[in-house]
Amino acid sequence: MAQVPTPDAGRSSSHSFLAKERTIAPPGFNRWLVPPAALAIHLCIGMAYGFSVFWLPLSKALGIKEALKCGPEVGFWQELFISNCDWKISTLGWMYTLFFVLLGSSAALWGGWLERVGPRKAGVVSAVCWCGGMLISALGVQQHQFWMMLLGSGVIGGIGLGLGYISPVSTLIKWFPDRRGMATGMAIMGFGGGAMIGSPLAAELMKAFATPEQMGVAPTFVVMAAIYFVFMMGGALSYRIPASGWKPAGWTPPPAQAHDAMITQRHVHVRKVWGIPQFWLVWVVLCMNVSAGIGVIGMASPMLQEVFGGSLIGLTKKFGELDKTELTAIAGVAAGFTALLSLFNIGGRFFWASLSDKLGRKTTYVVFFVLGGLLYASVPTSAAAGSKLAFVGALCIILSMYGGGFATVPAYLADLFGTQMVGAIHGRLLTAWATAGVLGPVVVNYMRDYQLGLGLPREQVYNQTMYILVGMLMVGLISNLLIRPLDAKHFMTDAELAEERRLAHERAAAAEAGAGSQPAQATPTVWVVLAWTAVGLPLAWGVYRTILSVSKFIN
Repeated sequence: MAQVPTPDAGRSSSHSFLAKERTIAPPGFNRWLVPPAALAIHLCIGMAYGFSVFWLPLSKALGIKEALKCGPEVGFWQELFISNCDWKISTLGWMYTLFFVLLGSSAALWGGWLERVGPRKAGVVSAVCWCGGMLISALGVQQHQFWMMLLGSGVIGGIGLGLGYISPVSTLIKWFPDRRGMATGMAIMGFGGGAMIGSPLAAELMKAFATPEQMGVAPTFVVMAAIYFVFMMGGALSYRIPASGWKPAGWTPPPAQAHDAMITQRHVHVRKVWGIPQFWLVWVVLCMNVSAGIGVIGMASPMLQEVFGGSLIGLTKKFGELDKTELTAIAGVAAGFTALLSLFNIGGRFFWASLSDKLGRKTTYVVFFVLGGLLYASVPTSAAAGSKLAFVGALCIILSMYGGGFATVPAYLADLFGTQMVGAIHGRLLTAWATAGVLGPVVVNYMRDYQLGLGLPREQVYNQTMYILVGMLMVGLISNLLIRPLDAKHFMTDAELAEERRLAHERAAAAEAGAGSQPAQATPTVWVVLAWTAVGLPLAWGVYRTILSVSKFIN
């Protein structure tokens, strides 16, 4: 029987190449082409974690060998525009703060727009913002105008971060309804791995571009922007979304509440989530998990050095007794320790998110909070006993669960709120990350300074902090245990869902995809291999460079 074209379907052929309708996968498309597209974007924007590699060179951009310090009369606002003295590292750190504030806010603001226009257009906008922001920052370095760096990488780049971070979420969940956790874990693993590739790449480029007159930061920004633009555009243009009603071959959706009462078959509209208690409970769950993890990341290197002191290099001296040469030596060991933590952060994103497909999201977070609480509480004991193995092992597992929390939460949201607008809902949830980015470091830094002010030895100043972080995890545990399936009143009616799908162009998309009427043409295996190779090689290089740093710690 011939199909009557709908108005939506008639318009779809005239839509631009970036339109959502043009991204519908044909029958026979291999879904394993989608995760590399997401990884290509996340590995690039993940360099936000590694931007600190630029702080030291930028703090000597004018003085080259030694920083040309500003006078005491020059405050933060003057540093934004001054061009005759170097920026302080504390000032440069504001760019890092802006990254994650803008990531959370832009994801919350434009998550609904992303669901309507699809991942391809959002990915392109993300590439333009992130890479364009780096080019503006390069000009800011060249002109020595910090406001341009804040505008470029901080604000414009931060918007690119938010859109790039959430762009693959709903797409991957729809392609992998049978393995939601694993799918989002693969992409979000890339965000954690971005610095692992970008930091050593930036260091090598700055070394190559450095001259007696400049530190090589500006040309490094330009080259990295060009490389990232190629990868991000390749990822964005490779996105495909399944036609309405598609499901993996041989997979049958579990009957409602027969498999897991926490997994709904219905859908919630993004505009309603602010008023749903379960959304705020998940918000607290993510905020507490991230606050505790960020606290450890921020103090891991100094904590290792101050707790174990000279024993890191075979001496019996405490930290305060070490000379400059010995301090430099233990700093190198601590850098290897930080690299080891980054490997567990990245690996945990895939491991825990995949495991959540078996355990369930709620149970997985119970493990995070209970096991994490025990490990945090064990750190003061292992430190007092001088057991580096127990100390390092605890922090490695803690960081794996920190990364796992990020990767598991999109699947948790899909289970609770449905898949129709999960990308937009995830965007709003990321405001918890922005909050944690302030809360975690403030608590840790304040407590460290307070303990030092009381005259405690450096090796003991972190004990109280660890117990505070345990308290945060207990708040997260209680919130997680309170999460229940949603009341039916929160879900869209069939008519509302149909209207939302019409607005999201899915009816036209289904018509264009042929709803299975086109002959299936299987994706050649070689394309899948090439796609994974394109993202796998840079990731392998980053792992190799990180293992080299880890070897300094192990030896």
